[in-house]
This record gives sequence, C-alpha cells and structure tokens, in this order.
Amino acid sequence: MNSAEIGLEDLQAARKRIAAHIVPLHIAPSAALSQQFDAPLLLAHEYLQTTGAFKLRGAMNSVLQLAADTTGVTAVSTGNHGRALAYAARQVQVPCIICMSELVPRNKLEAIRALGAETRISGQSQDQAEIEAKRLVVEEGYTMIPPFEHPHVIAGQGTLGLEMLEQLPDLDTVLVPLSGGGLISGIALAIKSQKPEVRIIGISMERGCAMHASQQAGKPVDIEELPTLADSLGGRPG
Repeated sequence: MNSAEIGLEDLQAARKRIAAHIVPLHIAPSAALSQQFDAPLLLAHEYLQTTGAFKLRGAMNSVLQLAADTTGVTAVSTGNHGRALAYAARQVQVPCIICMSELVPRNKLEAIRALGAETRISGQSQDQAEIEAKRLVVEEGYTMIPPFEHPHVIAGQGTLGLEMLEQLPDLDTVLVPLSGGGLISGIALAIKSQKPEVRIIGISMERGCAMHASQQAGKPVDIEELPTLADSLGGRPG
C-alpha cells in the first residue's frame, strides 16, 4: 500500500487499533485568539497526548502492524516522532534507534532516551541524519518508520481528523502545522471524505519551509534549515 491508496476505512481501522494507547483529542476555545481575529477559534490540545504530541497516533498504528520477525525500528526525527516511536516500540518490546540532527533540542533527546531508545546524532540537518537511518535498514535489518511518508503513519495521524469532525460537525476551516505533510494528509482525508467543503490550510515556518519550496519546484528539494522556535517542523518532504 502507498499513501495514495489510503481510504477513510483505513483511518477508521487505525482509530480502533490505537484506541487503548492514546489520549482522546481535547478541543477547547481560545478566548484570546478569538478576540484577536474576531471569529470563534478553537485549539486542538494534542500536547496532552501521552508523549506530548500527535505523533504517537501514527507511530503506534505503524508499530502495531510490524512483521513478527522485525529486528527493530528506526526513524529520522526532530524529536516528537522519535519520542512517539520510542514509546510505541517499548509497548511491543522491539529495539528502537532514532536518528537526529545536531539542531534537535537536548530535552527531546533526553525524553527519547528515557523511553529506552538509542539516539544517533548526525550533522546539521534531517537529511544528514537520514543517511544513518538508511544504513541501519540496509546493514542491520531495521524497519524504517518515517515521520510522515508512510500509509500507516498517515492513517494514524488522520484519526485526529475523525475526532475533530465528531466534536465539531460544523467546523469550516482547519489550520494544520506543515512540514513533511503526514498530519495534514491524514486530517484532510478524514475531514474532506465526509465534509469536502471544509478548508484545510497548512502552516509552515519561515526559517525552513521545505514543503512550500518543494511545491514551487514541483519536486522534493533541500533547503537550509535554520534554528527556529518551531523546531518540530523541520525536514524535507517525501
């Protein structure tokens, strides 16, 4: 299965599969932002998730479908996906190695290690860290669980969209943080399959907007990644 073959039924199956491992989505209005933009604005508080971010949904859905003879799992991560995969791997008791760049904050490294995973630090970008992850796959038989370009990951992230629409059947616009595109792909599939008139808008950081540059070029491209408060949005699209 590739990403283009994912359907609403895959998201619904993912929701059942991961239900026992995740915290349901909590949505609440933001009085300050609603006043600033003169419109009702709500926030999806996915930071309340078990590992602090939505990434656990995709990682858990992927790990629960691993082949029985899996040696271990690996990934390239800016922190949140790595932490999620480390947690998911611990649930099914498989080894986990997370490959990261030197730009990843120390607190995220420590959070991953606290979950029993190993971290490998390589270079100044996610692209350089990916070289080590690919080596682990080829030479040591690890299974790569990418942070976004995988059907099981996208289906897992898409469970957020299912929960959003259930809680807010009259929503009209969804703003989604955008780097590699896994979250926005899953949310868009979940919502537009049921309510196609809803607007889905991706928001990228200025200091490393790889998806925007790639769309302009018509293919995935490398760009310089600079230090930013939005450090979780780094990485090259697939």
